[in-house]
Amino acid sequence: MFEIVNTPRDYSWGSTTAIANFLGTTPSGQPEAELWFGDHPSNPARLLSTGEALDKWGTSHRDRFGGTSLPFLVKILAAESPLSIQAHPTVEQARHGFDLENQAGIPLDSPERNYRDANHKPELIIALSEFSALCGFRPASEREAIVSALVRAEVPGSAMFEERVANGIRATVDWLLTKDTEVDALVSALTAGIDATGVDYLDDAIVVARELSEHFPRDPGIAVSLLLNHVTLQPGDALFLPAGNVHAYLSGLGIEVMATSDNVLRGGLTAKHIDIPEFLTVLDDSELLEPRLAPTVVGPVRTFEPRGSEFAVVEAAVDGEALVSISGPAIAVVAEGSVTLRAGTDLVVHRGSAVFIEAGERLAELAGDGHVFIAYRPDGQ
Repeated sequence: MFEIVNTPRDYSWGSTTAIANFLGTTPSGQPEAELWFGDHPSNPARLLSTGEALDKWGTSHRDRFGGTSLPFLVKILAAESPLSIQAHPTVEQARHGFDLENQAGIPLDSPERNYRDANHKPELIIALSEFSALCGFRPASEREAIVSALVRAEVPGSAMFEERVANGIRATVDWLLTKDTEVDALVSALTAGIDATGVDYLDDAIVVARELSEHFPRDPGIAVSLLLNHVTLQPGDALFLPAGNVHAYLSGLGIEVMATSDNVLRGGLTAKHIDIPEFLTVLDDSELLEPRLAPTVVGPVRTFEPRGSEFAVVEAAVDGEALVSISGPAIAVVAEGSVTLRAGTDLVVHRGSAVFIEAGERLAELAGDGHVFIAYRPDGQ
C-alpha cells in the first residue's frame, strides 16, 4: 500500500472551494472540478513518495500491479454549475468509434475527438454533499403530463413537442437537438420562465430548465432536461449510470468510480464538442423508474456493486474497527477523520488522502475514527 496524489482538473464548471475543503488545502481561486485517482494516461495519479506516475509504475511492476492498467478510475467531482447532457458508449461502440477516429487521423488530444480510448464508461456517483443530477428518462406518464401542461399553458412550441413525445424518446431528442424554429420558441419560453402548475415534478422540471438557461441560454438541452429524472441525493446516496444512460450532473460534491475511460458523447449544455448523431447512436431511450442504486449493508460497511461493471465500492463509517475483505488492486479515499488500513502491514491515512492497494494484497480490517471509500474489482471479475 502507498499513498497517491494528483492535481485537480480546472474545468469551468468546477467549484472554487469544494475540493480544496475536502483535501484541507487552501483554495487556488480557480475552478477545481475533478481529482483523478487512477492510471488513465490522460491524467494518472502519482506516488506521493517518489512522484512517479501510476501508469508508468504499473508498467514496470506488472506482476504486482495485476495487469498493465487498472480496470477502474476514482474521481472526486465538484460541480458548481451544470455539466453537459451526455452519455457513454458500450465496449463495442467504444472500440468501433476509437478505431474509426484513429483511422481518420484525429489526434487523441483533439477537442473534436469523441473516443479517447476503446473502453466503456459505466459510472457510479456517491454523494458527499447534497448532489443534484439529471439521470435517465422519466416514466412515460410524467413525460406526457409535462408536455400536456405546457400545451394547456399555450407555451410556444409545446404542441409540436407533444406530438414528438408521442412518437418516442429518440425521435423527440433528435428533433430537440437539431433545433428548428419550434424548438427555439419552446426553449425561449422555458428561459423566460413559466408559471407554477401545482404539480411537484412538473414545477421542479420547470425550475431546473430555468436554472440551466442561466448558464446556457437558448441551448436545446434546456428542453431535453424536461424529459429526464431530476434526482437530489443526500450524502451517502448513489446513482449508477450504465452505458447509454443520458445524464447531467448539476451541482454538488461526490466520489465517482467508473471503468477506466474518458469517452463522453455530448448532446448539449456545453461549449465543448457536440456530436449529435453519435450521441443518438449510444443513447438508451428506455425509461428509468429508479435512478438510485441501493447498497448492501452489513454493520458499518455499505457495498455498492453495480451490475455488469468491473468495479464495486465499499463505504465504511469506522468507529473503532470494521472488518472487510477486499483484494487489490484497489483505491481507498478517506473522506473524514483518520483510518488505519490493515493489509499485512498498517497504514494510517487522513481526510483527503488516497491509497493504492496493490494486486496480491488483501485488505482485511479498518480501524480508527473516520469515513472511507474503497474501489476494487469484485472477485471473479
